[in-house]
Amino acid sequence: MIKVLLDTNVLLDIVLQREPHYKYSSKLIIEIDGNSIKGFITATTITDIYYLIRKSKGRDIALTFIENLISFIDVIAVDKAIIFNAIESEILDFEDAVQIFASISSSIDYIITRNTNDFTKSEIPAYSPKEFLESYSLF
Repeated sequence: MIKVLLDTNVLLDIVLQREPHYKYSSKLIIEIDGNSIKGFITATTITDIYYLIRKSKGRDIALTFIENLISFIDVIAVDKAIIFNAIESEILDFEDAVQIFASISSSIDYIITRNTNDFTKSEIPAYSPKEFLESYSLF
């Protein structure tokens, strides 16, 4: 089964219904929930999305979204080794470096993000939700 890591922006597209990205990100979540793709997020993504959703939609909606999300998406731990790898890497964006090294540690196949340019130094290929769905004929 294909294993994908969802970047924070993909999840925010769903909860905030940001068009035109919402339709692709929500379709990807449907595929993950339907068990055709194995979805992952990092533990740091949980705190990021909580903070951002709480600011715009309130605490209860943020917690409900997270609870629903982790019912079918696995959470990758971020440990000391991942943080050190991110610090020592040539990847300029620290948050993206953490995502990349967490993905490597969990044998993730693809990173799904709307900011694919931020992952050019990643050994794991990065696709936008639209590109990924189209490449697997899922949209």
